[in-house]
Amino acid sequence: MNQAQNPTTVTNTPATYPCPRCGTPTVWQNNANKPFCSARCKLIDLGAWASEDYKIAAQDAPFSDELMGDDHI
Repeated sequence: MNQAQNPTTVTNTPATYPCPRCGTPTVWQNNANKPFCSARCKLIDLGAWASEDYKIAAQDAPFSDELMGDDHI
């Protein structure tokens, strides 16, 4: 049976996934910027975290009562 007839033949085409910033199909292997497609997308995402564009929702700050001190009670 040759490879054309064998349905279990694995291709050597690397799998791609979307860049989390821009959605461009990106390969994982040999990608110094993974999971991003480029250094530009990597820096844009870092800037978004630094400027607090991404936030994790919480009802109140953990240990907020401890930060105010005893005189606040």
